[in-house]
Amino acid sequence: MGTVVDDAASVEFHAFFERHYAELSRLAHLLTGESDAADDLAADALLALWHRWDRVRAADHPAAYARGVVANLARTRIRSAVRERRRIALFWSQREEKVENPDVAGVVDVQEALRRLPFRKRACVVLRHAFDLSEKDTALALGVSVGTVKSQTSKGMAELQRLLGSQNAPLRMHAAMARTGDAGGRDR
Repeated sequence: MGTVVDDAASVEFHAFFERHYAELSRLAHLLTGESDAADDLAADALLALWHRWDRVRAADHPAAYARGVVANLARTRIRSAVRERRRIALFWSQREEKVENPDVAGVVDVQEALRRLPFRKRACVVLRHAFDLSEKDTALALGVSVGTVKSQTSKGMAELQRLLGSQNAPLRMHAAMARTGDAGGRDR
């Protein structure tokens, strides 16, 4: 059974949560640009605040303290994403491209066009077409919904078609990426 002090702290924290959760979520969204991650970051921040609630509630500006926690969590998330993108880029840059009769110009065109796509579109297109992953497996790999994979792949392919200037862009792209190494078969 809790003490009166514990119950008072719980009530006070609950009121703080109700008052500031939406603001903290909005801050996280603006800092990361990820609406899906915003609620999680706000919740993680509030959980951290609860664990240190005695210190937080004694602070001169608890809401400012909370915003600082969200900012730190967002910074950590962004840094992790940047590190992951660098690992992916390093992987692609170190791959040996041993292919008989490569269409070098086609591969260069496709790789240049892929580099011009935003990361999420590029990742969806590459995982779906170069690695032959299913929509579900692509969604799991990227931590997004299947609907996001579908829309980002469709938009990415349309953009590649525009960049490559051909109705056969999807075939060219698939053939060029297949020439850079065998990615395995689809597992549906």
